Amino acid sequence: MKYRKLGNTGIEVSELGFGASSLGGVFHSFDEHRGIDAVFAAVDAGINIIDVSPYYGHYKAETVLGKALKDIPRDKFYLSTKVGRYGKDGVNTWDYSAQRAKESVYESLERLHIDYIDVINVHDIEFQGRMDGGLQRVVDETLPALHALKAEGVVRHVGITDLQLENLRWVIEHSEPGTVESVMNFCHYCLCDDKLVDFMDFFEERGIGVMSASPFSMGLLTERGVPEWHPAPKPLVEACRQAAAYCKEKGYPIEKLAMQFACSNPRIATTVFSTTRPEAIKRNIEYISEPVDEQLVKEVRAIIGDQQRVSWANT
Repeated sequence: MKYRKLGNTGIEVSELGFGASSLGGVFHSFDEHRGIDAVFAAVDAGINIIDVSPYYGHYKAETVLGKALKDIPRDKFYLSTKVGRYGKDGVNTWDYSAQRAKESVYESLERLHIDYIDVINVHDIEFQGRMDGGLQRVVDETLPALHALKAEGVVRHVGITDLQLENLRWVIEHSEPGTVESVMNFCHYCLCDDKLVDFMDFFEERGIGVMSASPFSMGLLTERGVPEWHPAPKPLVEACRQAAAYCKEKGYPIEKLAMQFACSNPRIATTVFSTTRPEAIKRNIEYISEPVDEQLVKEVRAIIGDQQRVSWANT
């Protein structure tokens, strides 16, 4: 396992990160015991960054993850979780107020059975951008609340997450230098969309660590294909289906190529993927231990063609 610096935070994270969203049953039902074993397998394999959110499974992911973390030495992992996006009884809710952010942090600590959070993120800031106060509320209220907790030692570093890279840049530009220490973006550094590279200079010039998530673009880059709820436009779904079929003909699973490509950029501190299967941890680590087939990458990206960098609204 290789490790990379997360901006100016002073911590080094594994190039492959464990995403605990699957522990919330976000994508499909799972065996809880196997999910916990997947966490153990990830840490045993050298993965030291674990990402979760109260929103995943409407608190379930944090609860299940906490059952695993209570049996793992605290110095074996960095924990990243979030505030702002929640849910209850199947209904999504959003609250980016200072009071709710602080309450959320303490609730997460309890569910996760830990004493502090390494990286606390404002989750999917796009949704606050759609509400009264817009993104300015993240700048004026949410981030200061999290930095107050940092001053108390409850959290160590503060970040923001979103699908839309432009939103991340806007909040950083309108905040005091050093306020945003890391960003997490998803589906923008993978075989079908590498838009994240256009923003790397901006982040690096400010000492901001970059975490990328969803190397399979939420299922687009898999042989199984996307779930019914996937928001991608149909032409993009079809292009990725053709790319997956082409890789299968070549005897090179598109999942392998996608994972290798996503982890190949040393400017990205970590690439987070989610699973509840211990064997998937081992398989993906084996994938990234091999060099990426650059020629196949070119061929696959050619198949995706004009659907490259086609994205969608966050939902």
